Amino acid sequence: MDLDKLVHQPTRLEIFAYLYRHGESTFTDLTEDLDLTEGNLSSHLQRMEDEDAVEIRKEFVDRRPRTTAVLTTTGEELFEEHVRQLQGLIDDID
Repeated sequence: MDLDKLVHQPTRLEIFAYLYRHGESTFTDLTEDLDLTEGNLSSHLQRMEDEDAVEIRKEFVDRRPRTTAVLTTTGEELFEEHVRQLQGLIDDID
């Protein structure tokens, strides 16, 4: 079984799980809640965006920039498939 390296990488797995659970999140919330540096988060989100797993939205709110990340349908499917594969591994242990 080959686990998808896009999803399986530990930091990205945290991002996938967080966005899957929360629906969307601001860049600031992701850095704080996942204890990531801005540069680290930015590089992982870029990789995910390149693979059409996440959509990055940039807007201004009260004249301040806000960056929001949300999983795409592809991203949700990748995460769900990863969870199925992990569950299969667990089931094989029994």
